[in-house]
Amino acid sequence: MTDTATATGPWRTGIHAVLYALFDDSEAVDHAAMVRQVDHVVAGGVAGVTVLGLATEVGKLSFQERCRVIDTVSAALAGRLAFSVTIAGNSVAEQRALLQVAGAAGADWVILQPPVVGSYGPGVYIDFLSRVAEATDLPVAIQNAPQYLGRSLSPEDIALLRGRCARLVGVKAEDGALGLAALASAAPDLALIGGRGGLEFTDALRLGVTSFVLAPDVAPRAARLLGLWTAGQMAEAEALYGQSLPAIVFAMQSLEHLITYGKRIYGHHAGEVIHDRAPCLPPTPEGMALAAHWAGVLAEPA
Repeated sequence: MTDTATATGPWRTGIHAVLYALFDDSEAVDHAAMVRQVDHVVAGGVAGVTVLGLATEVGKLSFQERCRVIDTVSAALAGRLAFSVTIAGNSVAEQRALLQVAGAAGADWVILQPPVVGSYGPGVYIDFLSRVAEATDLPVAIQNAPQYLGRSLSPEDIALLRGRCARLVGVKAEDGALGLAALASAAPDLALIGGRGGLEFTDALRLGVTSFVLAPDVAPRAARLLGLWTAGQMAEAEALYGQSLPAIVFAMQSLEHLITYGKRIYGHHAGEVIHDRAPCLPPTPEGMALAAHWAGVLAEPA
């Protein structure tokens, strides 16, 4: 098996928009709206699109729904940008089955989540993720998100996983700047892929992070920020980030808050009516007003 971790690839650069799950008023997945979401983020200047992440409410989707979302997004993207799929599931067999669907749909790389059933030591998760990764020829990243998934690997654990998994190319690290620095030290050949809705975005850039997976409410703004930074316009990037940060903080109070209000910020930008699938955080009039306000702050020029 070829060692891919030092290779260049789409996981190393740019903003990758992790799509929201969009539903109709009967709580069914709205595939036409998903297609429009793809077009919206492509027009917003992102480098790639990913599906079935936490923002896609993957835990609320059946296996069949996940498969159809992969196919819908792949067809809508039509090779215009890099395509990645987050692989969630509570057994090796389930994750391997979804890997096959992602590969057949033309995914360029995948992001593995640890299973959310039970609570185990790091050796169990290292073994699980290694066995899943063995079933694909695609480049593999892992999502390390203790704040959202309730389990994670330490930098030392990730270095051990790297030793067992030749296809491991990166870590989608839902962590602060200092956590990212520790990961970079422990596994320097892996790409660090930022997240957390853009919190500590410029600090991550200072640490050398050049790839982020972010939801569509902030992804186009982040693409402009990254463009300014890489063009050497750090002061301009810092100023724009300072203007954007209160809106990011509003959206990222919790995963549930992001699903309810971050999705509505996206809805304002894209002209989409947002419907929820239960269970969800019920929107309030005050929250809707704040979402509308922060949508204005994050709106990118046409």
